[in-house]
Amino acid sequence: MAQGVTIRAALAGGDEDILSPDALAFVAALERRFGVVRLQLLARREEVQAGLDRGRRPGFLAETDHIRHGNWRVAPVPVDLQDRRVEITGPVERKMVINALNSGANVFMADFEDSLTPTWRNLIDGQVNLRDAIAGSITYEDPQTGKSYALEQPRAVLVVRPRGWHLEEAHVRVDGRAMSAALFDFGLYLFHNARTLLDAGSGPYFYLPKLESHLEAKLWADVFTIAEQLLGLPHGSIRVTVLIETILAAFEMEEILYQLRDYAAGLNCGRWDYIFSFIKKFRNRSDCVLPDRNGITMAAPFLHAYSRLLIKTCHRRGAHAIGGMASFIPVKTDAALNEAAIERVRADKLREVGDGHDGTWVAHPGLVDVAKAVFDEHMPGANQVATIRDEVHVTAADLLAVPAGEISEEGLRNNLRVGIQYIEAWLGGLGCVPLYNLMEDAATAEICRSQVWQWLKHKARLADGRPINEMLVGELIDDEMTKLRTALGVKRFDEGHFTAAIALFRQVATPPEFIDFLTLPAYDRVV
Repeated sequence: MAQGVTIRAALAGGDEDILSPDALAFVAALERRFGVVRLQLLARREEVQAGLDRGRRPGFLAETDHIRHGNWRVAPVPVDLQDRRVEITGPVERKMVINALNSGANVFMADFEDSLTPTWRNLIDGQVNLRDAIAGSITYEDPQTGKSYALEQPRAVLVVRPRGWHLEEAHVRVDGRAMSAALFDFGLYLFHNARTLLDAGSGPYFYLPKLESHLEAKLWADVFTIAEQLLGLPHGSIRVTVLIETILAAFEMEEILYQLRDYAAGLNCGRWDYIFSFIKKFRNRSDCVLPDRNGITMAAPFLHAYSRLLIKTCHRRGAHAIGGMASFIPVKTDAALNEAAIERVRADKLREVGDGHDGTWVAHPGLVDVAKAVFDEHMPGANQVATIRDEVHVTAADLLAVPAGEISEEGLRNNLRVGIQYIEAWLGGLGCVPLYNLMEDAATAEICRSQVWQWLKHKARLADGRPINEMLVGELIDDEMTKLRTALGVKRFDEGHFTAAIALFRQVATPPEFIDFLTLPAYDRVV
């Protein structure tokens, strides 16, 4: 162990390669340098939330007007990130890593965050998997089918998403305190792979999740500068794409890019977390109640405005604008249903490329060719960064416009059954779950439970006039779980994590005070 570092987890053979004394000393140095600042910024989030609860409406910052009107650009984007027309996302599970890199996508976003349950084994095995993938030695043999998997050519460019600033890594203590999960994920990956990637003509590339202000972006920029110095890397070796997936970050896109201008490669429309953030930040406002989640598409004015503002901001500053996730997955058992899903994906990607996005996300290898065909037809070059969208004018009111729509019984039931099933899978170690022909992750589960909380808080009514209250929610949970027990089978249901998942869903969906992230109490159950 490095001095002052304690590991509170059982280690397996080979872990010492990832958790070497030098690697732990490196992540500990980052924690000691930046841990207090992280906590200060988290405290600032609470202060901002208190202002929103008092009725303050967010807007573009007056104190950073000079940045928005300044003449600056981000550093030139690396060659292997110039064409990002299709990016596939998924957890850092070994088979997934191989399949994603072989999928034909331009980029693979390897995820330590919303699609991964952060058990100790998932995290350390994920670091091993990425190291082996970068070395070109990764293989996998499926114990159930006997099928072997190995890397092919060409391969997607690897971009890694560490966990957000709000999370801690409970298994690692530095000087007696749990360290930042973000710094742990980022630091281990950078320490073991940066030099290998740079020598191969690529680099250590990251996606940064859940930022709520440009000050949080500045913290990352400071981390990158020190990390590069400690490892002897050239300044600007690290390149990042920021997920604009909180309503507050939407008002600070320019400032976020500015703070990261030596490191930024682009911004991404994290649409699902963005909807969750809208609910969370305006949770105490009765005029911000959202309708059924499945009825809120990117065509909704507040989402389309945020998407177009992101494109304009990125292209003005020389960065790439990446579109949102297509969460549909192929429906193998129903050709008509499958084609309907594919058509919805095509329409979504056609809107994105037409608006000016330089790429998009998919959650399943079966959608790579679908998305790529749309971008190939309408974006013949590597990207559209040179297309400046000066005609786009987005106001604060545009970003805050509440979408119209109804709250249906089926919408409520869907939130209950999806939310509980996702949590059940998460508690079992799976953070990315196909449910009802959609790929669900923590972001979509957050929408499910936060909508239930919001509807209860503001005494919303179903389309048929019935009030949404705890009695109704309880009755529907019981009914949905009875149906699910029959559908899955008594053995699967009773031997799974459903009792704990139902209790946890109630804990995060029905309390008087909103819990910021369902993964916080959920993490306590898997540590």
